[in-house]
Amino acid sequence: MTPAPGTPWPRLIATDLDGSLLGTEGLVSDRTRQVLTAVEELGVPVVFVTGRPIRWMEKLWDAVGGHGLAICSNGGVVYDVATHRVRSAHTIDRRVLLEVGQTLRRVVPGTSFALEKTTGFALEPEFFPDADDRHFREIPRGPLEEIVEGRVVKLLARHDELAPAQFWSVVEETVGTRVTTTWSSVGSLVEMSALGVTKASALADLCAELRIEPSEVVAFGDMPNDLPMLEWAGTSYAMANAHPTVLELADHTAGLNTEDGVAEALVAIFGL
Repeated sequence: MTPAPGTPWPRLIATDLDGSLLGTEGLVSDRTRQVLTAVEELGVPVVFVTGRPIRWMEKLWDAVGGHGLAICSNGGVVYDVATHRVRSAHTIDRRVLLEVGQTLRRVVPGTSFALEKTTGFALEPEFFPDADDRHFREIPRGPLEEIVEGRVVKLLARHDELAPAQFWSVVEETVGTRVTTTWSSVGSLVEMSALGVTKASALADLCAELRIEPSEVVAFGDMPNDLPMLEWAGTSYAMANAHPTVLELADHTAGLNTEDGVAEALVAIFGL
């Protein structure tokens, strides 16, 4: 995708992290870091758009780039890296959150919940039943009704018996008119954001603020929670090992994430 003479470069790169930009150890490789720096030096920001909460990003902030912005929690949070503060957050109304939890418990017995907040994490004891307690001593635990406080940007639902696709399908059919559901992991874990909040909606808001059009954005992803973002962006890339629905939707296919697929695509795009 090297532009024809006189065609402007993309003005913003948006990339998912896990399964896309990051390698097998969950880190940005030296090769990818060099390419991201080169793209930033051209004046093109590279924005991380991830399902990860803020608390899972500490080792990655130095690779975000000079603009210092990241979209976390599937669009629930826009984070200002330079000042280490939440720039904006789309939270789930407490009443809606509790109604969704009660409905899923009734329709899908055995469902357990956890919460991602702008201030941290909270979970029901059943959410990680076999986890070592030492890792959760400082994390609030209790029934959903007791841990719902603060600014919740994501409700997580887990089921130990249903297959991942089956569980997501049931959750979407049951509460999809109340919240936005996404399935981005390999297990039976469904993530729910406030209605209408996705990676795409947060990226669209950010680009509107920067006066960047969708046609000027190139996006990379690998899982179903990336689909809205890939569809919104003017140019989309699926990773070679992406979910079949992502491969079907995307305009192009990048290499494997374990082989710096995003970086190599950027080298071709910008002629680096």
